[in-house]
Amino acid sequence: MQAMTPTREQITAGILAGGAGRRLGGIDKGWYVVGERPLIEHTIARVEPQAAHVVISANRSRRRYGALGWPVVGDADDSYRGPLAGIAQLLQAAPTPYLLVVPVDTPQLPGDLADRLAAAMAVNIDLCVARCGGRRQPLHALIRCERAAGLREALAAGVARVVDWQDGLRTRVVDWPDCQAFANINAPVDARQLAGLR
Repeated sequence: MQAMTPTREQITAGILAGGAGRRLGGIDKGWYVVGERPLIEHTIARVEPQAAHVVISANRSRRRYGALGWPVVGDADDSYRGPLAGIAQLLQAAPTPYLLVVPVDTPQLPGDLADRLAAAMAVNIDLCVARCGGRRQPLHALIRCERAAGLREALAAGVARVVDWQDGLRTRVVDWPDCQAFANINAPVDARQLAGLR
């Protein structure tokens, strides 16, 4: 298998911030404050060193997200169709050949996420995805942007789950030893546990 490692200049970080935030009382999760900073700021701080560009997928607070200095895209019909629809918009908006997709709610995501996923990329691989403790992290993945058209077709055909779409791609899994890096904020108790973040 011929290796082909994407460089930072070939990668756009796509942040999924378009959820409804139901388990946090319906607030816009990206602006939920953890460790004195909103989640979107934690996430941008993590991914900016790893990618040449950043694009944010958001269905609310778009002007506020835009004030952070990066492009903002929303679901095609603003209907909260889930993360797969957000990934479709990010793939279309990315100005680079590869998209590093991450959710807005994992404020400790690995600082070497792009490097390690890129090192696993090869000419016959569509997607490299993180795994920890035997559990795939489908929203922490490096994807070829040329797969955008196929994803739009999958959505039109009724595919809704990220893992179902990923299972149809040529995928390589990359294992991580530290599962805490993928700890996400779904409820206030999660935020309290991570309140010591810098």
